[in-house]
Amino acid sequence: MKKALWIAAMLLLGSAGPALALGKKPASASIPASDSLSAARLQDSPRHGEFVDVPYGDGKLRTWVVYPERKDRAGIVLVIHEIFGLSSWARALGDQLAADGFIAVVPDLISGMGPGGGGTESVASRDEVVQLIRGLSPGEARARLDAVRAWAMKLPSANGKLGTMGFCWGGGRSFEYAAVEPPPQAAVVFYGTSPDSATLLRVRAPVLGLYGGDDARVNATIEPAQSVLKGVPGSRYEPIRFDGAGHGFMRQQEGREGANLRAAQKAWPRAIAFLRSTLK
Repeated sequence: MKKALWIAAMLLLGSAGPALALGKKPASASIPASDSLSAARLQDSPRHGEFVDVPYGDGKLRTWVVYPERKDRAGIVLVIHEIFGLSSWARALGDQLAADGFIAVVPDLISGMGPGGGGTESVASRDEVVQLIRGLSPGEARARLDAVRAWAMKLPSANGKLGTMGFCWGGGRSFEYAAVEPPPQAAVVFYGTSPDSATLLRVRAPVLGLYGGDDARVNATIEPAQSVLKGVPGSRYEPIRFDGAGHGFMRQQEGREGANLRAAQKAWPRAIAFLRSTLK
């Protein structure tokens, strides 16, 4: 009898998938997968995702695009990856945005900078990816985002509105992009540092900031940004901190004894509601 119960338990565990078998919490389908579960989420996705080459100067920007399943035209979310480049996690995040009704456009911002003119996929280690991204000047990063934005706005299934969403290094770039001309319709910042005062004075897009409560380096830039933006006509900045969560909580949902997961479960719906209100 005990043996039969043991076998039944093992079969049940196996049917729940590798996440439970390895002692990991399964990723909720209503928020992006964590880094460790992103490859499986991509493999199981029913949505249409594809790599495209966006023209850029004499080269191209390798870009992951995922389309939502809907009858009407959709808003575009330009995803600015973290300092680890166009990883499977960044691609799975785009897939979740498409599940939430947006056209997700996720460029590899180090396209052409890797060995043999490749991008993230051509680089041997994560540390080398980090070095290449840190070598991107603000002007070059902006130019690459501009090229992808111009390409995305011509998509037949797009409704003509675009927001940015960035994480860590990309979060800082998303905040900066709220100051470009013409401004995007929205900017979502996940735990990215705020721009300098000169840039903040040019911000015209509404900005939603989502931060880990235990991220002193990044959070030290929140109040100075609030102070500047209070006097900037047409700007709107809403920062939200999640107690106990650390930097990178969307990617590392298994960390900090549940605080990162709780932050992710609260932050993602706020981001989606914000984008739906601005990109409709």
